[in-house]
Amino acid sequence: MNDPHRFDDLFCEFGPIRLRRFFGGEGIYAGDTMIGMVFNGDTIYFKTDAETRKAFDAERCKPFTFTKGKELIVTTWLSLPDRLYDDPGELAQWARGALKVAQASPTAKKKARKAVKPARPKSRKA
Repeated sequence: MNDPHRFDDLFCEFGPIRLRRFFGGEGIYAGDTMIGMVFNGDTIYFKTDAETRKAFDAERCKPFTFTKGKELIVTTWLSLPDRLYDDPGELAQWARGALKVAQASPTAKKKARKAVKPARPKSRKA
């Protein structure tokens, strides 16, 4: 893995992030929520939905793609516009959007429910 702190300055206005290995790349986490990923060197992709994708499309950002068997899979993760790598203030706005999308995803909601579910008491056998 590359330097785990190489994006700290870029995300300084968003808040602390951490990087974790993720399928040949790295996941970008805000707390326990994955908001982005890094592939192809240092290309950052953020999670999008129909609303946040509009800004990415307006800047002609490319989706993260991969091949599964013979099928090309196009994801809802889009690369950041190059200009954001020099603008931590605006990047923070895009990152907050990605965090909101990630927290609203069914996977994140399921994890949140699991986290607050009380543990079942262990049954005692006599």
